[in-house]
Amino acid sequence: MKRLIVSAACALASSVALAALPPPTPAQAEAAELAKARTAHGNAVANFQLCQAINAVAVKYKKAGTPDPAPCVAPPPFVAPVTAAAPAAAPAPAAPAKK
Repeated sequence: MKRLIVSAACALASSVALAALPPPTPAQAEAAELAKARTAHGNAVANFQLCQAINAVAVKYKKAGTPDPAPCVAPPPFVAPVTAAAPAAAPAPAAPAKK
């Protein structure tokens, strides 16, 4: 019973603490986007390496007359995502010509 009460209290306290977080700054949002892209690329590389390992085992135990395993598609090299640069200051309007 005590565990249930403590668990409920911790869940309530953590939800209140998380609700009070300020929104991320543009630099933090950009860093998070870069980390997300790096993670996605790392996962693609890991999937490629796993495919190669699976194919190596499949070739090793392949029986005569069975087709070769499908080739693995290598992921493209990592390219950092293009972030929207800070908008340039609008040029000052030209002064109207005097008549």
